[in-house]
Formats: sequence, C-alpha cells, structure tokens
Amino acid sequence: MTKVMTLGQFIIERQAEFPYAKGELSRLLRDIGIAAKIVNREVNKAGLVDILGEAGTMNVQGEAVKKLDVYANDQFISALQSGGECCLIASEENEDVIQINSEVSRNAKYIVAIDPLDGSSNIDVNVAVGTIFSIYRRKTESGPCTKEDVLQKGVDQVAAGYIIYGSSTMLVYTTGHGVNGFTLDPSIGEFCFSHPNMQFPKSGKMYSLNEGNYVHFPEGVKKYLKYCQVEDKETNRPYTSRYIGSMVADIHRNMIKGGIFIYPTTASSPKGKLRLVYECNPLAFIVEQAGGRATNGFKRIMDLEVHEIHQRTPIFIGSEDMVKKAEEFMSEYSAELEESLEAVEAK
Repeated sequence: MTKVMTLGQFIIERQAEFPYAKGELSRLLRDIGIAAKIVNREVNKAGLVDILGEAGTMNVQGEAVKKLDVYANDQFISALQSGGECCLIASEENEDVIQINSEVSRNAKYIVAIDPLDGSSNIDVNVAVGTIFSIYRRKTESGPCTKEDVLQKGVDQVAAGYIIYGSSTMLVYTTGHGVNGFTLDPSIGEFCFSHPNMQFPKSGKMYSLNEGNYVHFPEGVKKYLKYCQVEDKETNRPYTSRYIGSMVADIHRNMIKGGIFIYPTTASSPKGKLRLVYECNPLAFIVEQAGGRATNGFKRIMDLEVHEIHQRTPIFIGSEDMVKKAEEFMSEYSAELEESLEAVEAK
C-alpha cells in the first residue's frame, strides 16, 4: 500500500533546508494550510449560504468587495495572528499593513503578503478561484515591524505559494528548492503530497489574456497575438486561447500543460493592473522555480524595485520560450514603454 504523505509531514521532512529557521517557517506554512482548509469549506458551500454577492464596500483597489473575499481575508489574518510566527501582514483587502503586536508575535521573523481570494468575481459562476501568498524575513531585527519591512524585492522571498479551489483543492508552494503540490483529501481533511517537482514545459500551445482589451494593448502585445494565431506547423501554431480570468487558475493550468499568461499595460492601466507584492512576485517565484519565466515584458519581475504594498505591474509569465518570444515583440514594437516602466520603478 502506498504511503500518503501530508503537507505537515512534508514540511517537517524539508525543515533541514532551513537550518536558521528553527521550525518557524514550517509552522507558518502549516498555519496557512489550516486557513486554506477553512476557506475551501466556505468556497464549496458558497451557493448554500449568504456569502455570495457584494459586501457593500470597496477595497483599497476601488473594486467591489465580495462577501467571500472578506471572509477569506479574516480567516488568513486570524490564522497568522494566532500562529505566532508572523509579525506583519500585507493584504489586497487592507489599505495599510497589519501589524501583529501580541506577545508571541512581536519579535516573529516573518512577514506575509497575501491575496486572500484571487478571481473572486468567478465564485458566482462556479469557476476556480485561489489564494496567493508570499513570505519574507523581516528586515528590522526586533520590536514592531514597519511597512518598510514588506517593501522587498521578489528575489528576497523565502517562500511563496497558492491555493486553487477548483474541482479539487490544491496547495502549491516553493521555498526555493523546487515546486511541490498537495491535493486536499476531504475524507481525512489533509493536504496530501500529489505533485512532486512540478515543472513548466519549456514551450506550450496556450496563451491566456483578456483579448477583449485588444484595442488598448501595447503594439508589441498585438503583434505577439497575431504571431500566436498564424498557422505554422514547425512551431505548432496557431496556439489555443484559454483565459479563465483567475490568475491562479490560468497559471496552474499553464504550468501543467505549457503556456503563457499576459496581463499587459492598457490605456486605463498604464502601470499594469496586477499587484507586484502579493500577486506577481509570489507567482513569479513559483514559476521560475518550476523552470518558467516571469517579466514585465522587459525586466525580470522579481528584480523590480518595490515602493508601495499595492504597487502594480504588467506581467508576462509562463513557459520560458513563449515568454522570451513575447519579449522579442515588446522590444521591437513597444520599446518606448520600457522607458515609462523604468520611470515608474525609479520613483
């Protein structure tokens, strides 16, 4: 009989990869896994109780807040506050950082940046949604954490992951030693090791972006899309368009099957729309650890300077060869955009 390894067991076995952590990072990852199970339970019964629809407020991004967004945010914050291994949280749903000044957490070593429910507008129509998280070591040595502690480049992450709530619920994470996936077994209530050493195919046949915004895309993206749609047997084109509208779900599919996800600048979002700290950096860390590539069209995502917790960026992420090809089109047809993005980063 095959032995089932749970997320908790796997984390403990891998603890030796972090001799300086003394178990804190392992406990922090387990806290996130527990909150994910609670959120998963509510996502799965969303149609049965009053947690669908608008909560009547706007989040800091100016987006209507869904009731389940609020619930997920509360659950992850509660788990991180109770665990004692996290001193500060940056969430999509909160304008400012959340300092944890309890006796057990005040001198904790870690900071968590989180998007509690990515793609939440899809809940009403029963499409996969997810949670994205990123973990950093604090910069200050002791006392209360500050906002500056979370303004670190993506290369400084010590761990990152996502949970996808779909036909099955999976937790996928990296600590810089490859990417591993765990599927929730509802019969025992545990995430079980199911996808070892996940890898992006070097190339693929799928591109994921909102083509409804085509007219507002940079010229380099328009040219790349036309390239994707031209028939060419040697390069297996035309490619297939697959866009779910939940970044976690699109990237998860592309990691398994090969593909590229693009969310470029548009006329209405000249800096890009997706958030660097708790969406793009953690997913870039995962994708790179799985052999993929993640850039803003010109520069590696994880090398971008971070000035604010809700900073936005365009992103080209996925199979290495596909991202490189998209970058070629950006360099040739949208070179002026590189200068404007560098100016934003330099501020």
